[in-house]
Amino acid sequence: MARARVSTLPPDWAELPDEALLDVRMADLPLTIEGTVLETRIGQLRAELAAKGLAFPIHFYLSTEWFTSDGHVSMAVPFYLAHPRLEKLEQAQMLDVEGGEHDWCMRILRHEAGHVVDNAYRLRLRRQRQGLFGLSSLPYPEFYTPKPYSKSFVLHLDPWYAQSHPDEDFAETFALWVTPQSNWQQRYAGWPALRKLEYLDALMRSLAGRPAPVQSAEEVEPLRRLRQTLRQHYRRKRRHYGVDHPSFYDRDLRRLFSDAPAHANQPTAARFIQRHRRAVRRLVAEWTGIYQYTVDRVLEDMIERSRELKLRMTMPEDQARQAFAVLLTVQVMNYLHSGRHRIAL
Repeated sequence: MARARVSTLPPDWAELPDEALLDVRMADLPLTIEGTVLETRIGQLRAELAAKGLAFPIHFYLSTEWFTSDGHVSMAVPFYLAHPRLEKLEQAQMLDVEGGEHDWCMRILRHEAGHVVDNAYRLRLRRQRQGLFGLSSLPYPEFYTPKPYSKSFVLHLDPWYAQSHPDEDFAETFALWVTPQSNWQQRYAGWPALRKLEYLDALMRSLAGRPAPVQSAEEVEPLRRLRQTLRQHYRRKRRHYGVDHPSFYDRDLRRLFSDAPAHANQPTAARFIQRHRRAVRRLVAEWTGIYQYTVDRVLEDMIERSRELKLRMTMPEDQARQAFAVLLTVQVMNYLHSGRHRIAL
């Protein structure tokens, strides 16, 4: 019989440099939810649900990402939120810490709670729920093309996530409904999405105080069973959120920059983009709802293409910075509308 591998992780593992930490197996990370800021935020979610009379059970556990087990009342939360050192590693590897900020984390918790209540009360089997949100049996797309101006969906996690699948539409609607002081009646007055909110409001009121018929908890890919290293995990995650289409930036780049001899003494476009990379990446990610890592891949392509075309500045830097933010937004939106907008893992 094979002997179980014994963790060799030192007690001061949090002080390891990134390169050493990346070689640690995920199962060897000594993490728990108890005693962390994550536990406090989960407590806030439970209080919000209780205020609505919803006392269905939710089992929380650590895994690679945010997700809810289908047909169960379990919610996986990402391991990196259980330790500040791992949040720093996530930031270094993915340029973002999804759920790292309090408000962001609460939005995700409420969204996932929508999936849990859907499972707990088997709501997807109800005909009115199916008529308003669609069938849960529809396959999840790897990519989806959102309609940015549609008023048939609420805006919660990112501007268009509710449009990715009927179950995400339900979870996003629930999350908005359960958020304290969301003022959804006024905010969505005149929108077709209001009908979904009103239905959900009546449905949740009817469930208040009622025990859930489904209370089974199942842990899918819990942290303690993950044998892959952090390096392997991030390699896969970056591949998932990466950009896999050819460059098509030349025309727009030439509108903003130039390779004409008259501008030969001006700073290079590549250096300009690199200097403003972090700020514009965050700004465009907030505008579009696209993962910062994906935006950064577009930026990387633009920097490389600017070098190849030998482009240089043609206008004052402040003016160029504003114009480039618009250019990048357009390119990211083109990426979005090309049908290549990935849904979450």
